[in-house]
Amino acid sequence: MRSSLAPGIWFFRAFSRDSWFQGFILLLTFLIYTCYHMSRKPISIVKSRLHQNCSEQVRPINDTRSLNDTMWCSWAPFDKDNYKELLGAVDNAFLVAYAIGMFISGVFGERLPLRYYLSAGMLLSGLFTSLFGLGYFWNIHVLWYFVVIQVCNGLVQTTGWPSVVTCVGNWFGKGKRGFIMGIWNSHTSVGNILGSLIAGIWVNGQWGLSFVVPGIITAIMGVITFLFLIEHPEDVDCTPPQHHSEPTENQDNLEDPGNSPYSIRESSLETVAKCSKEPCEEPAAISFFGALRIPGVVEFSLCLLFAKLVSYTFLYWLPLYIFNVAHFSAKEAGDLSTLFDAGGIIGGIMAGLISDYTNGRATTCCVMLILAAPMMFLYNHIGQDGITSSIVMLIICGGLVNGPYALITTAVSADLGTHKSLKGNAKALSTVTAIIDGTGSIGAALGPLLAGLISPTGWNNVFYMLISADILACLLLCRLVYKEILAWKVSLSRGSGYKEI
Repeated sequence: MRSSLAPGIWFFRAFSRDSWFQGFILLLTFLIYTCYHMSRKPISIVKSRLHQNCSEQVRPINDTRSLNDTMWCSWAPFDKDNYKELLGAVDNAFLVAYAIGMFISGVFGERLPLRYYLSAGMLLSGLFTSLFGLGYFWNIHVLWYFVVIQVCNGLVQTTGWPSVVTCVGNWFGKGKRGFIMGIWNSHTSVGNILGSLIAGIWVNGQWGLSFVVPGIITAIMGVITFLFLIEHPEDVDCTPPQHHSEPTENQDNLEDPGNSPYSIRESSLETVAKCSKEPCEEPAAISFFGALRIPGVVEFSLCLLFAKLVSYTFLYWLPLYIFNVAHFSAKEAGDLSTLFDAGGIIGGIMAGLISDYTNGRATTCCVMLILAAPMMFLYNHIGQDGITSSIVMLIICGGLVNGPYALITTAVSADLGTHKSLKGNAKALSTVTAIIDGTGSIGAALGPLLAGLISPTGWNNVFYMLISADILACLLLCRLVYKEILAWKVSLSRGSGYKEI
């Protein structure tokens, strides 16, 4: 076996059918990454509490500040006029560390047992998330404390994405990967929603609990991961998935009995049996530059950079935008912002379903990005005219913005990490996932930073920046879209299957 069984898994061995274990792994990894995103969300909810207009608040009896001070109830050092830049620095500390760490994380993810790596990451993530909130109870008012905590949290959170995508990729073949991962990727939006709702409970009171509670939940999930995560189907005598469809350009291969699904399954079972009896040589982990040479990795990575720039700007600044423009309370703004994530769930599922049906990952992303640009423009101009228009526009924008982001980070990453050019070397999956998401995380770091710098000049300029990034993301996929269209034409004219890019 590739690794020792996780404690507690022996209980489930009596029920070791492939589909049962696949469902179990899908649910477990869903909950794991839900916790990662839940622990990232509180900062966007608490921002409006860290700096607020205190003119309508009741002063404590022992307060010694000037009566003309309207920021007495804000949390230093965010009580200054440059609070947006300071909050942007806190966001950027996390996101830059996350982007840098992601490129390193994929390398470790290929060489360390995923169960240990992921469990340690979740425990540390829970710790640093809680430490940020403990700054409230310890009465800490220095910027460097919050920046250092965010840097550490950003680094340890990079353990999550390459690990869960690799684990799911180990269990699921290419068949309906887009639809399955579209549903599975809703963990991102579910985590954002839970993080918003949990943080909203304490945001107007002891806001430190908005971080401590998600941190404790994440740490508990880390323990569960250590006990129950199964890295490979072979570890529980399940059949490894088939990552590639049969070749269509050579019809003679279809007549070869050795290429039939039954034979492939039989061969996989023989390989598992052989490896269980005697040591099998593991394929070498792919190099960083070797992963870059896989067709499509560079284009999708750069596209994700701009797509994630847009998504994470909404993630970190949408509650404050609603708070400032629509004049809702901090809790109401946080609750309303969850509709953007609800739309993201719908968008991710639709993107996966459409891309499976059309065999066009790049085209699906491109169409959604084209539609997202005018919808963001409309949301900024008419989205705050009433509660109904705000709800509808948030859901639509969430679906169109997060749909391509979800598809690229899940199904596309898994497709490229198990590309046929790798000749079955699944070791590349973690590195490819880290490269794609790491490049996207550069955009995730730039977006909130630019929003913090641009927002003092007006929210309109922030939306113009987002629309420009959305258009650039679309243009970067033009070559792949062209290849997909050519492949469709060949498929229609010859009546053959789709040829993989």
